Amino acid sequence: MRDHAEWRRFFLATAGVAALGVPFIAGLISAPRLRAQGLPAQSPATQSSAVPQWQIAAGGKMAFEVASVKADKSDANPIANFPLTFVDDHPSTGGRFSVVNFRLSSYIGFAYKLTPSQQQLVRPQLPKWATAESFDIEAKAQGNPSKDQMRLMMQSVLADRFKLAVHFETRQMPMFALVLEKPGKTGPQLKPHIDDPPCAGFTSPRVEDDGWNTPCGGLGASSISGRMRMGSRNLTMGQIADFLPVIGTLDRPVLDRTGLTGSFDLRIEFTPELNGPPPNFQPDPSGPTFLEALQEQLGLKLVQQTGPVDVLIIDHVEEPSPN
Repeated sequence: MRDHAEWRRFFLATAGVAALGVPFIAGLISAPRLRAQGLPAQSPATQSSAVPQWQIAAGGKMAFEVASVKADKSDANPIANFPLTFVDDHPSTGGRFSVVNFRLSSYIGFAYKLTPSQQQLVRPQLPKWATAESFDIEAKAQGNPSKDQMRLMMQSVLADRFKLAVHFETRQMPMFALVLEKPGKTGPQLKPHIDDPPCAGFTSPRVEDDGWNTPCGGLGASSISGRMRMGSRNLTMGQIADFLPVIGTLDRPVLDRTGLTGSFDLRIEFTPELNGPPPNFQPDPSGPTFLEALQEQLGLKLVQQTGPVDVLIIDHVEEPSPN
């Protein structure tokens, strides 16, 4: 059972969520039925030797000038000086990387630019300590590297301090296809993005006059009257599909099959389905479920399919020794 700090850590790392006063625990939300059962061991797999294009564009192998990795035994809230997300926008850090109280899976997800669905497939492969213990990483690079260059530097840290070795495989797996409920028509709370106010980069949090938290390029989360609210601005449909496993606590990938281009602003409000009674949260029985809200508010639905999914395979990992 995740505590509030774990909820923040998971959402901050996997989705760039700005959490505002959310009292319930994400680990207690149940996914819709017909869930994928973990990582299929016998599914057909093709190992990929190709270097991702973003790594080539970022310049190849890189390393920080200095880096420190320390175990974190505190109960402090997880903090990062920029969002460890798969989206590209981030504020300038002057080459400084400073993250407190995050799990190893979050650092792996950042280093290899994994979507939330891909991160979910990594966690079952990790040893118990890697999903139970937290680490602080402080590092400094020359100049003002891009987010993708920071990812390459983090790959070097993980290889050096955690002896991490990985490769990608393409596997046939259960997945959801994201499609329009009605051809050519979106729901009332999924609208083409208008840059007013402008999105200069990832803004977290951004609270609208009506109380909705809608950052640019990430998810804003809040709760009100027993319902969960999530909002965002300036996301492509592909990014929305990548975020849906977090919004709806799905445990299989979601791929965009809407055919929609451009970027969108969204708001979705629903009553989470709970596996237990979390403290200080009483779900609203009159609210829509996640799947109902997806259809009624966004005009979208999920269709079960089997398809190719790129999976990061953990070949080797070790607990780091103290600095």
